[in-house]
Amino acid sequence: MSKYLDAVIVEHNPSQKPIDRSVIWLHGLGASGHDFEPIVPQLGLADDMAVRFIFPHAPNIPVTINGGMVMPAWYDILEMSLERKVDSAQIEASSQKIHDLISREIERGVAPEHIVIAGFSQGGAVAYHVALGYPQRLAGLMTLSTYLATNDDIDYSAANKDIPILIEHGTHDPVVPAVLGQQAQQLLSAKGYPVEYNTYPMAHQVCMPQIENIGKWLNTVLH
Repeated sequence: MSKYLDAVIVEHNPSQKPIDRSVIWLHGLGASGHDFEPIVPQLGLADDMAVRFIFPHAPNIPVTINGGMVMPAWYDILEMSLERKVDSAQIEASSQKIHDLISREIERGVAPEHIVIAGFSQGGAVAYHVALGYPQRLAGLMTLSTYLATNDDIDYSAANKDIPILIEHGTHDPVVPAVLGQQAQQLLSAKGYPVEYNTYPMAHQVCMPQIENIGKWLNTVLH
């Protein structure tokens, strides 16, 4: 059995040169790697960039807040309060799986400083854990409609102490309240990270103006 998570791969490579940039993008609870696949052509990425998007599928596990139902999840969510008690050991285990995907990209010839870690909702909580603790410099961290679940457990990496961070949230999000995105922004800004924080009049989703902004940000951090 492969040690790598199954994933959807989408390549943006109009110039047909060797791929030297990667984005590893994690989906939310109960979704799959196909969730953000259709967004890639809408990002408006520069024609001279050769980027591989990796959208891994989370494993199927029982989720406490959903009555123990088995579904794709990066970790168990134990309660839906603003504190959101989570299974930190599972976040760590999922993070190691993403470390494996980063290592594979490096083996394929993509330098770590040309790799972006991204995540939506539950996937964003894992993205925080991966990128902020990763021992080598990365290109950027993008977190959408999510929260910083493991601040007390992250061994913050000196290599990524000034990694560009994009945090985006819907102001009408009933699943992950916008205040949680704000808390992450304030906490990371206080630590000295360069954080761009944007909100959109939407629920727990993505919207076209946001997709355009994500594309601009990726063009900047991956160039």
